[in-house]
Amino acid sequence: MTYSIAIANEKGGVAKTTTAISIGAALVENGMRVLLLDLDAQANLSMALGVDPAVVRKTTGSILLEYFPPEQAVLQTGVPGLDLVPASSGLSLAERYLPIRPNHEYILDTILKQQTWNYDFLIMDCPPFLGAITTNALTSADLLIMPTQAEFFSISAIRSMMTLIQKIRSQSNSQLAYRLLLTLFDRRNRIHRTLSEQLRAKFGVGVLDTVIEVDTRLRECPIVGLPIIYHSPKTRSALQYRALTQEILTNVKETAPQPA
Repeated sequence: MTYSIAIANEKGGVAKTTTAISIGAALVENGMRVLLLDLDAQANLSMALGVDPAVVRKTTGSILLEYFPPEQAVLQTGVPGLDLVPASSGLSLAERYLPIRPNHEYILDTILKQQTWNYDFLIMDCPPFLGAITTNALTSADLLIMPTQAEFFSISAIRSMMTLIQKIRSQSNSQLAYRLLLTLFDRRNRIHRTLSEQLRAKFGVGVLDTVIEVDTRLRECPIVGLPIIYHSPKTRSALQYRALTQEILTNVKETAPQPA
């Protein structure tokens, strides 16, 4: 059975795409087969894996708008066992046209569950806003991971995410679990430490133990088209994303949903 993870936050620039790629690569390193779905019209996930969104013809937009068979849109990446369904700018049309369809929030889930996947994990990289695409992803997901910085604006965006989680649980996916992931963290920064403590006090085990610290080597990864796990396997961020993946495998996957 394929386990589905959505990576989402209303706030941009919090390392959603980096987290999606890095978790996927670390799962592959653990012997899993992983499919990444790029659900953002900016196509950063696709570009980070060496795919030019201007030339691909079969994308997540094709799946959502044209009901194109998703298995025919799968591309191999430079990491064996880590596959990708890319995005392009045409995906922005989905935000406009999906809501006019009946039961639109179930479209992605219905299409994905019609397939017999040879993957252990499916990871969805969502756009930085809470529209129809993100709603579809959360309706289909077993787990939502919310990367967030220990910064005022990033933490403020969590309120909107919690409102959406409550809506999803009440209307389309009662079993959706979530976890907050602190990213771009600077342990020397007093404000980061203080806000981190406040998050853990408020959300308890809803905050992942693993923290992803600032690491400039992560910026090189999109240039070479490889996840940090494979580009710089001994760096701090590579070790932290491995630890995060182990936390997901050993704890989160077996845990009941947290209250929103």
